[in-house]
Amino acid sequence: MLGVVGILLSLFVLMLLAYRNHSVIVIAPICALLAVAVEGELPLLATYTQIFLESLGKFIVRYFPLFLLGAVFGKLMEETGSAASIAQWVVRWIGASRAILALVLTCAILTYGGVSLFVVVFTVFPLGLALFRQANLPPRLIPASIALGAFTFTMTALPGSVQIQNLIPMPFFKTTSFAAPGMGCLAAAIMFALGMLWLSHRGRMAVLRGDGFGAGMLSESLQPDAKTTSAMYPSLTVALAPLVCLVVLNFAFSQVLVPNWQVDYLAEKRFGATSLVKVQGLWATILAMLGAILCLVAIHWRRGRELKEIVSRGANSSLLPVFNAASEFGYGSTIAALSGFGLVKEWMVGIAPAHPLVSEAISVNVLAGITGSASGGLSIALEALGQTYFERGLAAGISPEVMHRVASLSCGGLDTLPHNGAVITLLLICNATHKESYWDIAMVSVVVPMVATIVVIALS
Repeated sequence: MLGVVGILLSLFVLMLLAYRNHSVIVIAPICALLAVAVEGELPLLATYTQIFLESLGKFIVRYFPLFLLGAVFGKLMEETGSAASIAQWVVRWIGASRAILALVLTCAILTYGGVSLFVVVFTVFPLGLALFRQANLPPRLIPASIALGAFTFTMTALPGSVQIQNLIPMPFFKTTSFAAPGMGCLAAAIMFALGMLWLSHRGRMAVLRGDGFGAGMLSESLQPDAKTTSAMYPSLTVALAPLVCLVVLNFAFSQVLVPNWQVDYLAEKRFGATSLVKVQGLWATILAMLGAILCLVAIHWRRGRELKEIVSRGANSSLLPVFNAASEFGYGSTIAALSGFGLVKEWMVGIAPAHPLVSEAISVNVLAGITGSASGGLSIALEALGQTYFERGLAAGISPEVMHRVASLSCGGLDTLPHNGAVITLLLICNATHKESYWDIAMVSVVVPMVATIVVIALS
């Protein structure tokens, strides 16, 4: 029981300090070791070096290319004027008053097209900045708009999504990424509608208060670059070419090319004794990002030396976000290693045993909240309880496809608490703080997805 108290205390301190804008690189290991110290069963130094740092390193090894390439691509889109060019077209097409809708739809198209969530954040922020500047909306709403488009319905609800949160349940429930398409589309519609209602309301209230783009706390650091004018922006076709290249290449590599590669050598120890299934998503995304970056460079090759400087700035900007997210992953892995965490799992198994969908939703949400990771919490929950839920679902006459969809939806609820690595990365890239932007993020990526999950469970 003391271990559970330590986990809860640690989680509370982590969320409080993250909300107050303390560096997660510093506070994540401290809070993890606080839980270890309260439980008193594991040696502190060994836990830090052999569990926390090992997990941190694994995260960086696995995802650093995505952060690096995403930051470089986003910086190139921004400084070549491509993002601003797209923004101008979207505003003309949808209307300046619908900048939030335009940003949400842009994020949704990219994430459903298979682009990594972290890559999307890097890529669309310059676009969001240009949209909100033209619509004269406060930039503090940009993170929540990105979160609605990238962290919600395209991540967990839409059937066929290739985001990892929709793929993890497949082996546990013997399903595909298109599991329960009707329920998934219903949940997606609820998330999109409620999220847009909230953000539109917040935007209208800001306009009525005279709280526009230049009035917010972020405006000073987000003013237009004096060196860039609309006359310097590329045409819409040229600006869209890298994005189209990114989506098409990602689909081609992930669905057609990489899965058919002969890579028996991956079974060797020197290559990690792994399999193509485990790395094809990462490989496809890396290749697609490289292709999109090369497309940008080829289009703007006349800028020569300037391109080199832009790439360098983009690469440098990737370092802090990747270490923030890795520290959060290390925290979750440390908590999962505690014996108190075993008690938490046992408690969750006992919740509503006659209603497996309710039990599953609560378990996945709690674990995603503790670990601060949708994929991490979902993986831990299904590794420990997946077979139990599968058997209980069959006994209750519930389709495994519905179990899959509820599991996926549930990991997108409490995962985005203040200490979530994606939230911290999003705020960092958007030059925002928790105080300025988190509550709007929470409404669209915590409250709204949980409402959608409840509706799906009720109908099932």
